[in-house]
Amino acid sequence: MKVNNIDGNNSSKNYRTIWMEGTCVFMIEQNLLPFEFKIYKSENYKQTCHAIKTMIVRGAGAIGAAAGFAMAQASTEASDNEYIRGIQIAKTEIEATRPTARNLFTATERVFNAALISKAKAVNEAQNIADEDAQNSLLIGEYGNELIKNGFRIETHCNAGWLAFVDYGTALSPIYLAHKQGKEVFIYVDETRPRNQGAKLTAWELQNENIPYAIIADNAGAHLMSKGKIDMIITGADRIAANGDVANKIGTLEKAIAAKYYNIPFYVAAPKSTFDLDCRTGDEIIIEERDEDEILYQIGLNENHKTEKILISAPNSKAINPAFDVTPADLITGIFTERGIIKPKKQEINKIFNIE
Repeated sequence: MKVNNIDGNNSSKNYRTIWMEGTCVFMIEQNLLPFEFKIYKSENYKQTCHAIKTMIVRGAGAIGAAAGFAMAQASTEASDNEYIRGIQIAKTEIEATRPTARNLFTATERVFNAALISKAKAVNEAQNIADEDAQNSLLIGEYGNELIKNGFRIETHCNAGWLAFVDYGTALSPIYLAHKQGKEVFIYVDETRPRNQGAKLTAWELQNENIPYAIIADNAGAHLMSKGKIDMIITGADRIAANGDVANKIGTLEKAIAAKYYNIPFYVAAPKSTFDLDCRTGDEIIIEERDEDEILYQIGLNENHKTEKILISAPNSKAINPAFDVTPADLITGIFTERGIIKPKKQEINKIFNIE
């Protein structure tokens, strides 16, 4: 997708979120956005693991692509004498970086199996995963756009735009297509504490595409719904259980409950790679617990236009920081996938995997 005004000039350039050249993986450094645009270069699989864990790269699809590329790097790095052991160790390390996003595990498994054939097959499969992610995101946008009417006011939560995937995104992909087709849309962007991916990343993306929006406090969503100002909610997903329960960024559950009460359509956008058919319900999804400093501190731009980390809580406080919550299937209107829009029911989920 498009990035405007790099280095202060007025030009624009199209980027993917993550890509591989030779044995190096390149990705947009998302921790610096929106204040600084920088490309992070990872020269080996351990550096790519670091990028996943520290959220240099984040979002279900982008994490999946990064994990696939990391597995390919591990394959090229492994010695011929202990090749199988080397890639097995790497696979375990990659999968330990972030436990909730299903796409990561889908990618490591695919590239690991390819690596058992050859190193070249591993690299090729990692690239296939990235390309499929971009194509599937585009298809999700085409299906989701069918439900967006002219004048719609749409609420989002967290960032499930192109930064969260290799390109196009999931929750934002239908919005991008609607805008390109000339539909007037307005986006209410949940700030998404504690890491503020909505305020920092979704807002930045929408600015680049000239789509009108306003950032709202996470707690303001239900109020706007009660005043009839929200026509639709679209979120992404990090893992979807076989029964349609959805794990997504913390705070999604609250939005879904309020939407159900006010009879507002609540949609989830996700590719097949986010579904986990071995996970029977949302109760089985592992919820990542992140460092308490994400709650206690915030990073912003000071008066000298330098990023600065500041304490925003009472000194010596403790915090609890679950990164995700689980929204039950019965609160979800439908799921946008690359195979069409489905109900969050086991039978419909099975159909997109061609399971009778």
